[in-house]
Amino acid sequence: MATQAKSDFAHDGAPGHGARHVAIIMDGNGRWAKKRFLPRIAGHRAGVEAVRKVARAAHELGLECLTLYAFSSENWKRPASEVADLMGLLRRFIESDLDEFHANGVRLRVIGNYRALDASLVDMIDGAVARTAGNSGPIVAIALNYGAQDELVRAAQAIALRVRAGEVDPAAISLEDVAAGLDTADLPPLDLLIRTSGEQRLSNFMLWQAAYAELYFTDTLWPDFDARALAKALDAFRLRDRRFGGL
Repeated sequence: MATQAKSDFAHDGAPGHGARHVAIIMDGNGRWAKKRFLPRIAGHRAGVEAVRKVARAAHELGLECLTLYAFSSENWKRPASEVADLMGLLRRFIESDLDEFHANGVRLRVIGNYRALDASLVDMIDGAVARTAGNSGPIVAIALNYGAQDELVRAAQAIALRVRAGEVDPAAISLEDVAAGLDTADLPPLDLLIRTSGEQRLSNFMLWQAAYAELYFTDTLWPDFDARALAKALDAFRLRDRRFGGL
């Protein structure tokens, strides 16, 4: 695992930044490639290498969960060739990195409607999740075919079915009931949401979970985001005054 950011640990080994769950909108692969006069797929390949670096750093920095926005429900609007390239990179990532994840105790999770993907890829994802399910280390959650609005609709539909079955009184539906129906129900609360590349919007990512998360925007393009950049974001998080609506 990477060691660049060990200075961010408290003396007793606990993370001094205080964050448990960090999510990242990994943006800028295309612009990274364009600046270098390379095809977009080269940017996506460099982005996969950044995933490796940041996942290792997240472990070293003591995070319980790292969630990465890999493919949104809107990304289907991209050219078919680019979508195929992204799915191919996902397959190769699982094939090449699963052993390392498993050896380091990482639990792989997937959020989003990933079962709409190609059946062979779904089988590969399910196998990877099952293989790491018994690990006790940090969680790496990959958002695939994920959209927060779709997630909320699915949660509402699940509650509606419970109401129709007489299991829930509509007047008694709570925040906890909605949260329990989200893809992230068993993940730690989101503390920090990072977006790379200079864009400053959530792009339909973790809208419910980000209600009181701290937001951190950086001009760094995703392929250039590394352990040092993650440590810098966590250092900024450490200095935030989180009041959750109170004084």
